[in-house]
Amino acid sequence: MRRGGVAVLPVGSFEQHGPFLPLATDTIVATAISDRICLDHQLFPLPPVTISCSHEHAGFPGTVSISAVTLHSMIGDIWRSLARDGWSGLVVVSGHGGNYVLSNAVQELNVDGPRIVLFPTPPDVAAACDDAALSTRAGHSDMHGGEYEVSLLLHLHPELVRPGYEETDWETEEWRGGLLTRGMRAYTPHGVIGRPSAATAQKGARILASLSASLPQRLADLAETP
Repeated sequence: MRRGGVAVLPVGSFEQHGPFLPLATDTIVATAISDRICLDHQLFPLPPVTISCSHEHAGFPGTVSISAVTLHSMIGDIWRSLARDGWSGLVVVSGHGGNYVLSNAVQELNVDGPRIVLFPTPPDVAAACDDAALSTRAGHSDMHGGEYEVSLLLHLHPELVRPGYEETDWETEEWRGGLLTRGMRAYTPHGVIGRPSAATAQKGARILASLSASLPQRLADLAETP
């Protein structure tokens, strides 16, 4: 183990992902991204945060959440512990889009200089969708349990993808302005928003490779000294 470098913290969730993906999907994805970038860029992997802020999924069975205040405190505590031990930076790999508080935590912890980056950024995900030739775009038309996530699971752990994803497309372009107020139940009957039927393991492999290729652009920010 080499102190003084950059550590990587995957942050997942424990929430529904439709009838065919496991509750730990976001943690599996975040950990896989962490493992890949650590291998490719010689970084230090930390164990994942497995439960986070999934309150918008509370209407579906199996979802477990912690408060945004708790997650914010965890990120700060982990970084301060790393800094005391001599680590120079931290990459927080977010596997769940509902963890809005991660942006605030990273922003606040960088007040005295760039030490932490949140990854992947929206441009990184957009590039991965292009590189993998996805038919949808993660974030809106492919919001949850769709082509992006199913492709990654088919690549990483196909044994965890249950039958039925081929017939569970739920596509909508409506603006989900009430998501924070009404939750996911207001927009999908089964927790899926996207086109899982278009997913393939090959796309998942290309997504992962593209994300790793994007990381040096984010690490460059840590090289800037205050």
